Amino acid sequence: MTLNPWRLRLLADLATYGTVRAVAQRGNHSPSAVSQQLATLERETRTALIERTGRRVRLTAAGVLLAGRAREILAAMEAAEVALRGLALEPAGTVRLGAFQSALPGLASQAVSSLAARHPDVTVVLLEMEPHVSMPALRRGEVDVIITTTDFAGTELDPAIDLMPLAEDEVVVVLPPGHPLADRDAIDLESCADQRWTFDVAGSYMSELATRLCREAGFEPTVICRFNNYMIALQHVERGRSITMLPSLAVDPRYGAVTRPLTPPVTRRITAAARRPSTPRPEITAVLAALRNQ
Repeated sequence: MTLNPWRLRLLADLATYGTVRAVAQRGNHSPSAVSQQLATLERETRTALIERTGRRVRLTAAGVLLAGRAREILAAMEAAEVALRGLALEPAGTVRLGAFQSALPGLASQAVSSLAARHPDVTVVLLEMEPHVSMPALRRGEVDVIITTTDFAGTELDPAIDLMPLAEDEVVVVLPPGHPLADRDAIDLESCADQRWTFDVAGSYMSELATRLCREAGFEPTVICRFNNYMIALQHVERGRSITMLPSLAVDPRYGAVTRPLTPPVTRRITAAARRPSTPRPEITAVLAALRNQ
């Protein structure tokens, strides 16, 4: 009897996520394809692994046993692959890098470019992820490295996660050209209570931060637009329709908007994070080194 690692992975995922649909969504498969592969695994093992009741499924005792052993087998295979890669003179492999919007064109893209020149066998898949999304994704193993900020409300650090400080980024008020507040060297938010605001989408890091800062200044901001694209927000401000708050990294100088620091100043700490591996992964180390050197 030869066990197929892919089918073992599907069984282990079923034990974790509980439904065929969830397993299918995680692996970008159709539910019918997952069901067929699990049925093939049952034929290969000559054992009933799944009990079906209508549209619902659950693992049999044998299924639970094999799912547990499958995790051990898959972990051992991954460790063997990592060890073999570690023997190579040159880092190689694919690294999934999640980064928030304003870090993509600067930190992330520049790091990927320098990495490509130095380690051409390392492929980086870039994924846009806000901080409140990227840290849970890292814990679940959906990404390998993230660029995030650890000072947003509700963040929970994990002792299994390694953090590497990258930079500090100042939060600024962005104004249309000729705006009365543009004459100031710095802006206290109390003076912006009567302004119309453009914010990021509800629930995002910058939306939560800007809302909190306005409320701490004693007013509820009048939000007339919400965009999940900083370029659109800058264009809206440039045309005199609103003001906004953005991290400095997000301000594209091609737009004619005016930026002023807050008083008192507000900064965010930009950090790279990766899961602490049981054995080193040279390709992840190379990505972290490229980020650190930006």
